[in-house]
Amino acid sequence: MALIKCIFKDAFGVPGPVRSIPDHLSGAMEWLCRAQDAAGGGGGVARSYSLRRHRFFKKKGWMAAYPETTGYIIPTFFNYADLTRKEEFRQRAVRMARWESEVQMPSGAVQGGTVDFPPSPAVFNTGQVLFGWSRAYRETGEPGFLESARRAADFLCDAQDPDGAWRRAGSRYARPGVNVYDARSAWGLLEAYKVTRDLRHRESAVRNFDFALSRQQGNGWFAECCLDDDKRPLLHTLAYTMEGLLEGGLALGEDRLIRAARLAAEALLARHRPDGSLAGQYDAAWNRAARWRCLTGEAQTALVWLRFYQITGEKKFLAAGKSLNACLMRTQDLDAANPGIRGGIKGAQPIWGKYGEFEFLNWAAKFFAEALLLELTIDRGGILP
Repeated sequence: MALIKCIFKDAFGVPGPVRSIPDHLSGAMEWLCRAQDAAGGGGGVARSYSLRRHRFFKKKGWMAAYPETTGYIIPTFFNYADLTRKEEFRQRAVRMARWESEVQMPSGAVQGGTVDFPPSPAVFNTGQVLFGWSRAYRETGEPGFLESARRAADFLCDAQDPDGAWRRAGSRYARPGVNVYDARSAWGLLEAYKVTRDLRHRESAVRNFDFALSRQQGNGWFAECCLDDDKRPLLHTLAYTMEGLLEGGLALGEDRLIRAARLAAEALLARHRPDGSLAGQYDAAWNRAARWRCLTGEAQTALVWLRFYQITGEKKFLAAGKSLNACLMRTQDLDAANPGIRGGIKGAQPIWGKYGEFEFLNWAAKFFAEALLLELTIDRGGILP
């Protein structure tokens, strides 16, 4: 019945109401709490809630805990705890970080896929968990988090090729070869460097940023930047790359990285549609390559645009970020009886689009929550931690 309702609403273009930002933010955070609880109480966050049998997982409902995305959900929970002064969210973040250390591979790597898959090292996934361990160490001072971050960062350095790319130890669940969106893992290395103070970690990040720049076209588009279709990359993976270059550039004081991120951000700004949405995929000329929307990528793009407003003060970025957030809010159901749907964010709009089909993804909720947190922060004249 829940699947039929979702299909009906999306087929007929029935938007949800836009409420206050705190209401939508609370809904997403409560969904993430349910996802953590549904994963068995160990601390990890369930990958998604599926309304049909998943092609990999062969079941409906809540999936197993996902180390990669749990890792970068950790800072979101700390940020929300800071905003609301609700200790529960801080405690949940610490539980996630401890769980990540428990499931870390002996090599220091983080595995690809969920914990019910056979463990295999994955570069990108490892880079994303660095965000969680680094933040958890800064918040708690627990030495185990520092050690986990150091081991993971060392793994990334050892796996890197001389030109800065990561070609080895890629996830089994994405196409093999270079992934330019690993720029977000390079940003993760910089977060690790803040606590490890190991120059090797910083230098490895810089090499990867240089590699990413070598794959950017003059119009801002990135080659070799998708999970499975490099000719029509997902907005999600393009946004990963923008995020990595922007935040890496800010951390390093490197204008060339910020300019590269801005080039892509401006290209997407020019393709921002009147209803506030973006396409789910773009070809090398930034032409729309999908009729469906990638909601995770939209939330990430809203984050990038709002960050550029913070940096430059240019109102076009603020207006676009707010518009995209409002567009995403209309896809969130805050009243659904099903707890796997209520407050969650779909992989795609409509729900049958070719990214996270018929699923509510934990990373979609994470990036949506971060985009709303940033909009609230801007409205209140402050900055996030």
